Amino acid sequence: MKLLFLAGALCLTGAGAFAQGTAAPAVATTPYRATTEKINDLVHTKLDARFDFSKSQLKGKAWITLRPHFYATDSLRLDAKGMDVREVSLVKGGSNSKLRYEYDGEQLNIHLGRSFRNNETYTIYIDYTAKPDEYQAKGSAAITDAKGLYFINPRGEEAGKPTQVWTQGETEATSVWVPTIDRPNQKTTEEILMTVPAKYVTLSNGLLVKQTKNADGTRTDHWKMDLPHAPYLFFMGIGEFSVTKDKYKGKEVSYFVEKEYASVARRIFGNTPEMMAFFSRITGVDFPWSKYAQIVGRDYVSGAMENTTATLHQESAQQDARELTDGNGWEGTIAHELFHQWFGDYVTAESWSNLTLNESFANYSEYLWSEYKYGKDAADAHNYTDMQGYLMSGSDKKDLVRFHYNDKEDMFDAVSYNKGGRILHMLRNFVGDSAFFKALNVYLTTNKFKAAEAQQLRLAFEEVTGKDLNWFWNQWYYGSGHPRLDINYSYDEASKMVRVIVQQKQSGDKVFVLPTTIDIYNGANRTRHNIWVDSKADTFRFAATARPDLVNFDGDRVLLAAKTENKTLDEYVHQYKYGGTYLARREAIEYAARRQDEAKGMDLLLSALNDRFDGLRSYAASRVDLKKENVKTAAEAAIARLAASDPRRSVKAVAISKLGDYKKATYANLFRTAVSDSSYTVSGNALEALAKIDSVAALAEARKVSKVPLKGKIASVATRILLNAGDESAANMLISNFEGMALSQAKFEAISPLAEQLGRISDPALFRRGVDAMTKFIAQVPENFRDQVQMFISQQLQSIQKAQTTAGRKELADYVEEKLTKKGF
Repeated sequence: MKLLFLAGALCLTGAGAFAQGTAAPAVATTPYRATTEKINDLVHTKLDARFDFSKSQLKGKAWITLRPHFYATDSLRLDAKGMDVREVSLVKGGSNSKLRYEYDGEQLNIHLGRSFRNNETYTIYIDYTAKPDEYQAKGSAAITDAKGLYFINPRGEEAGKPTQVWTQGETEATSVWVPTIDRPNQKTTEEILMTVPAKYVTLSNGLLVKQTKNADGTRTDHWKMDLPHAPYLFFMGIGEFSVTKDKYKGKEVSYFVEKEYASVARRIFGNTPEMMAFFSRITGVDFPWSKYAQIVGRDYVSGAMENTTATLHQESAQQDARELTDGNGWEGTIAHELFHQWFGDYVTAESWSNLTLNESFANYSEYLWSEYKYGKDAADAHNYTDMQGYLMSGSDKKDLVRFHYNDKEDMFDAVSYNKGGRILHMLRNFVGDSAFFKALNVYLTTNKFKAAEAQQLRLAFEEVTGKDLNWFWNQWYYGSGHPRLDINYSYDEASKMVRVIVQQKQSGDKVFVLPTTIDIYNGANRTRHNIWVDSKADTFRFAATARPDLVNFDGDRVLLAAKTENKTLDEYVHQYKYGGTYLARREAIEYAARRQDEAKGMDLLLSALNDRFDGLRSYAASRVDLKKENVKTAAEAAIARLAASDPRRSVKAVAISKLGDYKKATYANLFRTAVSDSSYTVSGNALEALAKIDSVAALAEARKVSKVPLKGKIASVATRILLNAGDESAANMLISNFEGMALSQAKFEAISPLAEQLGRISDPALFRRGVDAMTKFIAQVPENFRDQVQMFISQQLQSIQKAQTTAGRKELADYVEEKLTKKGF
């Protein structure tokens, strides 16, 4: 699953053992979470599903084939949440024999009538109704609730929203819509028959083997999955979708999108076959399933979900042509979910404690794809962002493999995702690429169609490398935290020795063992030394006939660590020129940005405006301090060049924004031209820059661009300009854009601009609609973040209320007061 982490005012959420089977440190409030005992094994699941859209219910008939795992048994316990159960029978030949059972609304305890041995299979028939909207399920940071089966606008009452049905099984919510043993260590083949109105298309796991038109205007689609997978990966999707088809080695690859996005479906998802080929090559395991489909669901409760052969994405995946001009913001998620088809679906974590085997690999796949497709700088930029996501999450007390947690949903956090991905990156660097990818192949082929735990990954790496890697697993998989390093460099002229002192400053007695490198530079010449940091304070000495230009700890920039260093500006200048890696250059730019008063600092920053990587050109431009007149003058030509002609729109957008701060009329034509750019961001930044020098021209441009629907930066800027000019009709566009946004960081960031404009609106209907849209956002947010978001929105509402009171619009101010005094809004 790809999570949606809201940043800014929000922080990531998300207790442990040193090795499975050994005593864990005492944790007062978090019980030990054992892997679920297997008494019966799922073998095959068949479901006949019919949908009552008026009641948001599923009428189901399920045939579940099982066998005892090892010991003979005369009973079966199935998860079946919130259902009306009408019949439970044992299938004997062509007839059903009713069985005695107890049902508490969560589990079915079935008496089989006799004892079955593990060389016997048996089939249970269950007739039931699933009522997901009546089932009370708690959500998490990963998914906003867990009712398993979702009817979207089922009665067509919401204008502009399609009617859809989709499912979300992870963690254990498949059992809300079909009885099963809802645990990740179960595997089963599956077939689902869905009877739906004939206008809808359907999607499920495996292949569509048959379609039958019914006399009542419905159609029954029969989907069949011949390879075993975990129940949480079962999927059903229904709706009026446009289906675009691709191929990979003769297997169907398809993209299900809303019809208005049909023309860009291949631009959004079209790299999928190439991704499949790439991941097949690096793992040595060709894509193992019969097909691969991707579908976009409205109001989806998470980011995306790797249902076997049928990934579900939230609606943010649907980007129009202008959004895609800025780059496909969903491409990393597409890679993430696809890699799950190997890590999570083909081999599945046996328990949520071992979630790293699914999510850390999927997280790291984003790096792997970016490295392959766009180069190492782009991948390292992604690595840096993900590392910061972990370091700032406050998760340093949590083990990666956790046998103690309050709720299984707690495992979906910055440790299982961001930290785990960085740990794999360090492991790859330590063992080397050949060994790393060979070990992945051994792990996958040894455990295919099975459930696994983290120790089995260790055994695969040890088999390939011949190394004892218990120290690495105990430190990074069964331990918590990260090193905080203080690195001090010096050179002794008398002894001609370089000295590097590395101190570990993290709290407590824990000491990390870190295999890494120290690079010594004389001009462009580099000498690399491989070292091991393994004490609270380590001193390393190296002979050097002259003072080096640069001594560089962790030359490859792979360590998961917070660090401080005593480098000089001259050394950072050398590091930028010769250090090579994205992060070495970024560190130098960041240091120079704090030293712009110094000529060498300014020169380094200006040099970075020509960096080979667009991400660092953008970063350098954003750090130019225009309050310093000498910097402002020196940087102007370079910033103007980037604004006019940089080949990457991400850079052009930042440069235009910065150039706008010069407030020079000479750039008016450049800004007017850029307002018409196909990129929403370039266009929006250009209109904002134009407004700083010519408000009349900016208003004219805002009116012109607003004749068509807008999104992103240009929508917010144009709306603000029009509202400031007294055109309240623009508020409709602003509010509509906000209402139409999926749960995302972008929507969170849109709250403040929306609040600013609501403070100016006088139209009562528009005003109430905008305030309602803000308050409804709270219910969309995962429970873990809800209190923080409510506090933030309360602050925004208070600012709106103050503005309306100042403007003398008491009726509107009173409406806000009603919202503020209502519990939970």
